[in-house]
Amino acid sequence: MSEHTALITGITGQDGFYLSRHLLNQGYCVHGIRRRSNSFPAPRPEPVGADAAAAAQVHHHIGDLLDPIGLRRIISNVQPTEVYNLAAQSHVQTSFEDPIYTATVVAMGTLNLLEAIRDYRDASGREVKFYQASSSEMFGKASETPQSESTPFRPRNPYACAKVHAYWQTVNYREAYGLFACNGILYNHESPRRGENYVTRKITRAAARIKLGLQERLVLGNLDAERDWGFAGDYVLAMWQMLQQAAPDDYVVATGRTHSVRDLLNGAFGLLGLDWHDYVCIDERLLRPVEPTRLCGDASRARRQLGWQPRVSFATLVHMMVEADLAAAEREQTLLAAGYTA
Repeated sequence: MSEHTALITGITGQDGFYLSRHLLNQGYCVHGIRRRSNSFPAPRPEPVGADAAAAAQVHHHIGDLLDPIGLRRIISNVQPTEVYNLAAQSHVQTSFEDPIYTATVVAMGTLNLLEAIRDYRDASGREVKFYQASSSEMFGKASETPQSESTPFRPRNPYACAKVHAYWQTVNYREAYGLFACNGILYNHESPRRGENYVTRKITRAAARIKLGLQERLVLGNLDAERDWGFAGDYVLAMWQMLQQAAPDDYVVATGRTHSVRDLLNGAFGLLGLDWHDYVCIDERLLRPVEPTRLCGDASRARRQLGWQPRVSFATLVHMMVEADLAAAEREQTLLAAGYTA
């Protein structure tokens, strides 16, 4: 058996994909929790080749952060040395539409997991290191730019409010119970595996489909919104590095550079020889009730203490995502030409 066993909630998401691959490469035994669902979400790319081989090595468990008894059972059976809490209702616009569900899953779900870990540690005598996925959205109406670990939180949406609750519960369990618990305050991080309802993937997918005649237009909200965008594959490395330190701490993980939605449009459509102005429409219904101020992270502590730094630039990230979505659009076009329909 591996000396290190990791349990990842939200294993089927973007970060769960990249984190599980990294941990497998480090020789971990990797377990993941996924929810039982009767719905059919937008499909993510199926793993092939080395990714398929890695996926076969991950042990999956059906569970829910809102089921404390089930969480205790899974943790007792898996006996993890590290737990990464990546599960959440993390779409900001959805949190305005369904704030109670968002708060329950994000805030109370994290508390359920912390309690389950504490009970297991106390009963077994085994240390469990815990990583909580916090968010730059917690800074919201920030008093300073860039934001660091000492910047006060001023959340401006239900998702961010719930994340603040989860953040402080993680700090409380560290200070009150001696749990090795870290918060990673991650700024926006993207990849070809990003969900299609997020603006980055929505743009790169639309650009590719428009290029091939599979889509006519793209509907967006605020084009002036700026974010500190990085590559998810870089950011999961920071998650792991936090739990390898001698003592737990909280870290901002960011590139320190911001780009607007317009920059993303220019990059994605420009790679395909298109002018986004010819295809993009604005729908005010997609605007948030309130926008955060300029979110740009100061990752000095992560650089200094973890030795972490982003490797993939914004331009490379956009190119990576457009390339993947163009390949997917070409497959779709081939299927349509052969008479297959969804």
